[in-house]
Amino acid sequence: MAKIRIGISGWRYAPWRGTFYPKDLKQADELRYAAQHLPTIEINGSFYSLQRPSSYALWYRETPKDFVFAVKGGRYLTHMRKLRDVEAPLANFFAQGVFNLREKLGPILWQFPPNFRYDHDRMARFFELLPHDLKQAQALARKHDGKVKQGRVQLAIDRNRRLRHAVEIRHESFCDPKFIELLREHGIAFVVAETARKWPMVLEVTADFVYMRLHGDKELYRSGYSDKALDRWARRIRAWRRAGLDVYCYFDNTDVKLRAPFDAQSLMKKLKL
Repeated sequence: MAKIRIGISGWRYAPWRGTFYPKDLKQADELRYAAQHLPTIEINGSFYSLQRPSSYALWYRETPKDFVFAVKGGRYLTHMRKLRDVEAPLANFFAQGVFNLREKLGPILWQFPPNFRYDHDRMARFFELLPHDLKQAQALARKHDGKVKQGRVQLAIDRNRRLRHAVEIRHESFCDPKFIELLREHGIAFVVAETARKWPMVLEVTADFVYMRLHGDKELYRSGYSDKALDRWARRIRAWRRAGLDVYCYFDNTDVKLRAPFDAQSLMKKLKL
C-alpha cells in the first residue's frame, strides 16, 4: 500500500522551545523528540552548506527504525551556479555523508529561486546527472573535488537502494507542458508547493510519489492552517494514495516556524496516521 508521511521542514527553532518541545528538553535531544511525534523531517542544513558524515550518522541513530529524512539539495547548485557546470558540486553533495542515512534516506529536494526561469536544455542536462539509486550516486560521489574536505568524505553504501528526486520551482515559466513531460521522463516529482499564491502551485503528478511543501495558504510563512484547509489537503492526499502514490508532506509555515509541527500533527489525525 502507498505510504503517507507528514512532517516538518527542519527541527531546530528557538520558538518551538516551550511550545512544541518541553521547556526542560535539551537542544541536543530535539531531533529525537520530534522524530517520536512525526515520521519524517526535511534536512535543511544541507541546502546552506555541506554537512559532516558524522552528522548524518548521528541523525540516523537518533531517529526510529521506520523514520525517513528528505534532504534538501545545495543552493550552491540551484541558486548560485544555477545549474551551470554542476557535476563536481553534485558529486560533492553526495560525498558529504548522505549515505550514512542508509534506509532512512528519502527524497532529495531541489528548490529553485524565483528569478530562475525555465531553461529546457539546462534542466535536461541536470536531470541526466541525477542518480536514481545509491550505486549511481556512489559512482558520482567519487568525482568529488577539494570542496569536500579531507576526512569529511563518505563514499561507502550499506546496500543499493533507489533514489527519488523532487523539484520545487518559483517562476511561472515552469508551468510548461514540456517541463512536465521532462519530469515524467525522468520520474522526478513536481513539488506541490502552497505559497499563499505568491508562486505557482502545480498539482500535476509526474512520478510515482507526491512531494508537498506547505508554506502557508493565507500569508507566506506566517499563516497556520485552518481545519477547513487541512480537510482540503487530506482529501487530496487520500486520492493520491488511492492512486497508488506515496506522499511526503512537509509543513514550513510561519516565519517563526511555530505552527508547522502542530499543523503536521493535525493533518496526521485527519488521515488517521
